[in-house]
Amino acid sequence: MPKHRQFTPEFKTKVVLEIISGQKSAADLCREHNFKPDLVSKWKAQFLADAVRVFQREEQTDPQQARIAELERLAGKLSLELEIAKKVSALLTSPASRNGS
Repeated sequence: MPKHRQFTPEFKTKVVLEIISGQKSAADLCREHNFKPDLVSKWKAQFLADAVRVFQREEQTDPQQARIAELERLAGKLSLELEIAKKVSALLTSPASRNGS
């Protein structure tokens, strides 16, 4: 029983780009490489579905960087809340507020 052929991601990308750019038709590539048409269609669909990732920002693709950014945002928020609490505490404990003047 023959083994399934395995193709590198680079090869799959090259084939799909040839189809998308119009250099060759899907039928031509299927004949040239002895592919079934549904295989090439599957590669093309997968390529187009994942194309959005190319333009995503770095924080969105790296979960560790996203977590660091979230923790930095939280630390800034807590720092601001602490400063506000200190100012309110100072106002409430000042002698002028105790005497009612």
